[in-house]
Amino acid sequence: MAEEKSGAASITSTDVARLAGVSRATVSFVLNDTQGHRVSDGTRARVLAAAKDLGYVPHAAARSLRAGRSDLVLLPASVSAIGSLVSGWVDDLQSELDRHGYTTVLHTGRFPDAASAARAWAELRPAAVLAMNGDRLTPEAAGVLRRAGVRGLLAVAARPVDGVHTVAFDHGRIGEVAVEHLIARGRSRIGVVMPRERGLDAFGAPRLAGARRVAARHMAVVRPVELAYTRESATDLAARWEDLGLDAVFAFNDEYAALLMHALRSEGVAVPEEVAVVGCDDLVLAGLQQPPLTTVRLHLPAAATIADTLHALIEHGAAPAVPGVEAELVHRLSS
Repeated sequence: MAEEKSGAASITSTDVARLAGVSRATVSFVLNDTQGHRVSDGTRARVLAAAKDLGYVPHAAARSLRAGRSDLVLLPASVSAIGSLVSGWVDDLQSELDRHGYTTVLHTGRFPDAASAARAWAELRPAAVLAMNGDRLTPEAAGVLRRAGVRGLLAVAARPVDGVHTVAFDHGRIGEVAVEHLIARGRSRIGVVMPRERGLDAFGAPRLAGARRVAARHMAVVRPVELAYTRESATDLAARWEDLGLDAVFAFNDEYAALLMHALRSEGVAVPEEVAVVGCDDLVLAGLQQPPLTTVRLHLPAAATIADTLHALIEHGAAPAVPGVEAELVHRLSS
């Protein structure tokens, strides 16, 4: 094993080339798996062994400069906003993007406006940006990214964004589906959970608006109720439930719904006799609740489809349309 270098000096491709007894160009061909350059199996093995012994890690920015393009796909998202359903989907997406040779980077910065966010993303010079909360992306922000050389711009948004390939996902429709079901079940005083966690207001606000649109057509009442994803917050809300006078709740997603149902049961509030509960995402835990949780199932585009679309946008500047996210009510015993 080569002796580890001390101090601030970093291991370079020159060090790898010297130890392997080859040129820097050969090191580059091997470590970047450059097509069109033949390197013998023996030479390749020496280069890989030298890189491993030295602990050499290729410089992504330098590689991008040599190649004339980046291999980064930036995914701006708040960690708290991802949720179990989307986090699993993002894992699949990372695997699919890796198949195309891209590296996915999650960017969790907080910015005052879309233009500021776009400038921060552009500094990383990604090949593509996938905006899961595309409703905050503006044509001006898209222009900033385009001028920085970002070829693939894909947004998940309720309405098209100029200059951006858009996948339709209207969170308002989720609120509509949940409240349409609750009203059909005879409920008329409906709470809508508004999570206190950072980043979730971007999804909670349109869901509340959708719920209110439906309620206005049926002489029902919709009231926002704040809930943090903690036992203490759920216990406090359940203790005040009788005073709220609500006979149903759309609980934002299955995780908040399960938390609230357990707190309501501890307070002696019967589900669904006294309060009907609807979640969202149709997670495994929804069917395991007592009673099993009614939920809104979201049909997301396949991760492979999104990865293929981003690749097409990067390579060709255009891609076929992607079907939007559909919301479907799954009726179980909690309502």
